[in-house]
Amino acid sequence: MIILGIILMVIGFIAAVPILWTIGIILIVIGAILELMGATGRAVGGRRHYF
Repeated sequence: MIILGIILMVIGFIAAVPILWTIGIILIVIGAILELMGATGRAVGGRRHYF
């Protein structure tokens, strides 16, 4: 999810499409939160790890 967010941010920056930039930032934040929760051993959505 973090990688997809970065890709969308790059495409949004190059193509000057602000909605892609915004969606990219949101995906990076959500991916980082899920990564941190998984790293602490907390099960998220019934899964302990996201690969």
